[in-house]
Amino acid sequence: MSFPRLFCRKNISCFFDKFSVTFSVKYRISCCYFASNPYLDLDIFILLVLYHMQRQSGWRQKSKEDIKKIFEFCEGYKGFLDLAKTEREAARFVENVLIQDGFKDSFEHPKAFMVNKHKNVFALIRGRQPLTRGLNIIVAHTDAPRLDLKQNPLFEDVELGLLRTHYYGGIKKYQWVAIPLAIHGVIIKKDGTSIDLSIGENDRDPVFVIDDLLPHLSRKTHDEKRLSEAIEGEKLVLLFGSIPLVGSEKEGIKEGILKILNDMYGIVEDDFVSAELEVVPAFRARDVGIDRSMIGGYGQDDRACAYTLLKALCNVDEPDNTCLAIFADKEEIGSEGNTGMQSSVLQIFLYDILEGMGLTADEVMVKKILYSSRAISADVNGPVNPMYQDVHEKQNACYLGRGVCVSKFTGHGGKGGASDANAEYVGEIRRLFEKEGILWQTGELGKIDQGGGGTVAKHLAVHGMDIIDCGTPILTMHSPFEISSKLDVYETYRAFHAFFRS
Repeated sequence: MSFPRLFCRKNISCFFDKFSVTFSVKYRISCCYFASNPYLDLDIFILLVLYHMQRQSGWRQKSKEDIKKIFEFCEGYKGFLDLAKTEREAARFVENVLIQDGFKDSFEHPKAFMVNKHKNVFALIRGRQPLTRGLNIIVAHTDAPRLDLKQNPLFEDVELGLLRTHYYGGIKKYQWVAIPLAIHGVIIKKDGTSIDLSIGENDRDPVFVIDDLLPHLSRKTHDEKRLSEAIEGEKLVLLFGSIPLVGSEKEGIKEGILKILNDMYGIVEDDFVSAELEVVPAFRARDVGIDRSMIGGYGQDDRACAYTLLKALCNVDEPDNTCLAIFADKEEIGSEGNTGMQSSVLQIFLYDILEGMGLTADEVMVKKILYSSRAISADVNGPVNPMYQDVHEKQNACYLGRGVCVSKFTGHGGKGGASDANAEYVGEIRRLFEKEGILWQTGELGKIDQGGGGTVAKHLAVHGMDIIDCGTPILTMHSPFEISSKLDVYETYRAFHAFFRS
């Protein structure tokens, strides 16, 4: 960044008024420097100011009109969190929005999309440049930590009907007891009929709960154990009913539950075997804080990035480079399976796009396209926790309310399992965000030896493309009620939109 050295100190305010920034020329800059320099080196001064701006609350840089726009945007986001508590529901939501925006389930169409096995979505807008120049790709994931019902979940004990679960992803098991829970998912009956199920979201619905042990009796069972061991995985069992079927001789409560399920959905016990039923928190997304500046809700990792990605894509018109948005599944368990980013579905989608354009669709062409592409792994990061600041190296951590977080690398310890973005690509992203006036920050996930995490970045980097992690900071990550800043959510949208237009 270069600026002419034309302004003395009295004119600095003119420069900053242009950017709606209030700044004291004495702040964090040596008085001796000013005393010996009647004319400022604005290159250095402005870089110092921009660096400082990244180290303060983004709300200070927003006008009343900006804040109103941020709040309005986040109302739609909260609605998405309530409607998309599973990857299947997220895929349906994304598909419906894409269709409303003119996308077609046709590879010949310039705005094409494909839904893969009801769980992940690929959506593409053709650009003016040829595909061989590469794509602008952003990938977010729509799965979230949860509990899945086992394939034979229902049993009766101590005159209670119960459901066994198997947790999915990295949860703290103690966070899932004694809270209201809902069941979402699909049941495939023996004859192939598909039944969508959602119980616990409507105000008139019952909810479910995992019983916890009263403190009077928990000293040896819970209190003297490590926190991670106090609640065992096999103890994550749902209370599901307690009235026995009239006339039943044994397991009457189980029989009563099965009769209700048969009356409501036409299913029998064996149908659980071919079902995907997910247990999720039964509460809705809410504003957090007396100033309503934050959002609390389930699944914001990574649906904060999924929603902003969807909105960014739908607001792109005639891009220069072809834009591809991917809403992936299975990230929380390593991107495995045929709906995760380790599958070959991305390449298959590109084969179909090339054929739809009347071009040669071969492996070499697809490899060249992916190699020439630029990408963002749209995933959240963990900001400094006010009560546990010592797990962060604060100089290189992100903070709630300072904008979208850019992470050069993820991984564990000595960058184990990381995709480490090249400095040239980091510089490219940095210039783009600064040009567009996007509030952004850098952040690592905790101290080096504290822990760490991974994203889909490494699974796309194997194709040779440039890729970097970029997403919304989230407090209490992987809990049933995660916290985001409305400002950060909106800046994430702006960042993705700018990337697609670049």
